[in-house]
This record gives sequence, C-alpha cells and structure tokens, in this order.
Amino acid sequence: MTLADARTAIVAALGRMNTLYTQPVFDEWVMVSLKPDRGAILAYQGPRAESYKKNFTTDIQPLRAEIAGQKLAVGDFAFANTADGTQHDVCMRIGDAGYLFCNHTGKTMAEIRQSPLWRDAQKPFVELSHKFHGDPLE
Repeated sequence: MTLADARTAIVAALGRMNTLYTQPVFDEWVMVSLKPDRGAILAYQGPRAESYKKNFTTDIQPLRAEIAGQKLAVGDFAFANTADGTQHDVCMRIGDAGYLFCNHTGKTMAEIRQSPLWRDAQKPFVELSHKFHGDPLE
C-alpha cells in the first residue's frame, strides 16, 4: 500500500468509527516509520499540529509498556487502557517499519469503552487492521 492509500484508508476507517460512535473516538492520529536508520513522521491529523512531535516519545510510553516483549505482526494492534491526555491510546503495525498511533486527547480508552456504541465503533478499526495485514504500507 502506498502512503497516500494508507492515509485514505485511515481517514475513512476513523470517520466510520466516529459515525458509529456518534462522536470522535480518536481526535488525533499519527503515522510513523520507525526504521532504525531513518525514523520519520509520515502523516499527522489532530489538534496538536504544532507540538505533537516534541512530545511523541513521551506520549507513546503507555503503549511501549503494553507491548513490551511482544512482536506485533502487520495488522496487529494494542490498546493502552490507562493512557490519558496526549498519551496515545492505540498502536497498529501497518508495515515493516510503519505504525499508526491514535489518541483521544480528552478521554482514556477505559472511558471510551464505557459507551455501548463502542462495540460497533471498533469494527472499522479491525477492518483497517485486516486491510494492512493483506496490503502493508510500503
């Protein structure tokens, strides 16, 4: 999958999630390449366009703790239930070195999951994971 196709797929899936949940599930997301020799931010959408880069390493700490010792395959994802504020709530591996991090800057995953609408809202996210599993970000 190309970067443009990945971005389109992410925007569409998160849009469907918001529709099913009747409000934003995640109000920001960032697509990154974590190649050892040249990591990079590939795309960002959210309210912190001016500041998310400087806090990225701190903001992924709850997810790092959650997936420590695991090897996520392309399409696999993990949630950090206790991440709050600007800390990222979910990470999905979308390619060999590509990852998607999503966050709701005002709610934790535990709070989001309290709504009965969460069950249906997570389906587009799972479909997105299957899409990347079958066609990883190049």
